[in-house]
Amino acid sequence: MLSAIPNRPLMSAPFETAEEFGKRIYLEAWKRGWSRAEKKVFMGDGSEWIWNIADQHFPGAVQIVDLFHARQHLWDLARKLHPNQEAEQRRWMMVHQDLLDEGKIEELVSALRAIDSSNPELTDKIRIEAGYFENNSARMRYPNFRSQHLFVGTGVIEAGCKGLIGSRCKQSGMFWTVRGANAILALRCCHFNGRFEDYWEARRA
Repeated sequence: MLSAIPNRPLMSAPFETAEEFGKRIYLEAWKRGWSRAEKKVFMGDGSEWIWNIADQHFPGAVQIVDLFHARQHLWDLARKLHPNQEAEQRRWMMVHQDLLDEGKIEELVSALRAIDSSNPELTDKIRIEAGYFENNSARMRYPNFRSQHLFVGTGVIEAGCKGLIGSRCKQSGMFWTVRGANAILALRCCHFNGRFEDYWEARRA
């Protein structure tokens, strides 16, 4: 689903490759006036394939990692560091989440890499998470983004996905083929996007 276009977001929900998805949202963005937008923003959860699409199809757009996905990475690490110790997890999060929320990513990365552990699995987890924040540091300057009145969370987009896809395709006892799911979701997207009549006109033609 593409949310960086004026008015309401585009709903697009096919099962397709990242390359196909990138082309789809590129075309839709231009149809909706991407070239005329004064401020262009591309949001994601930090996955590399998402930023590859952004770099390829939307160069120059402000890239933002969803704050709540970033926080979840810290919570996952807190639970690994202090298993079954909720109070310790919260204390650890208070310090490290503040660094994240304040956009002090270099300090956060240094703090993570300073954690000492003799557990190889935990050491690897710390390394991975430190790399995640380091690689996305420019996309996590949340105070700067807020000062520009930009969204820092994708909650509205995810709620749309839940309402459009989850409420139709994930009900009790449902089973779908890829073809069947694509077909029903295409119709729901056409309806949501105000293109239902256009779809049938094209079919009749």
